[in-house]
Amino acid sequence: MTLLELLVALAIMAISLGMIYRATGSNARSVGDLGHHQYAVQLAESLMDSRDSVYESGWNESGESNGFQWSIQSAPFKTDVGEAPNIPLLHEVRIVVSWSDGDKPKSFELSTLRAQRRPPDPAENRGAP
Repeated sequence: MTLLELLVALAIMAISLGMIYRATGSNARSVGDLGHHQYAVQLAESLMDSRDSVYESGWNESGESNGFQWSIQSAPFKTDVGEAPNIPLLHEVRIVVSWSDGDKPKSFELSTLRAQRRPPDPAENRGAP
């Protein structure tokens, strides 16, 4: 082999190894991103499960958990049903979980409808005479 052939072989091997390292590093980053996204989804679902109904005044909270910031906002949801006694009023609840992945901000949003909590019936609270 000549020196020129040896240099060409080393250059091809260096380029190949660089591509392999790049692909491996990209996969490791993707696994880390997936872990952060999964935690954000679990956090949003646990916050949503903390209440089965919303007060008439709405649901507005925010906080932080393990480097993830979250906020909850609700607003009355308009329906065409009207004022029927057996149909509860609804609130649209929106939870946003955000975090920083290096220098890039990322977020996850979860929205659903929750029934409005009915006020206590005064007749039920009278008690027995």
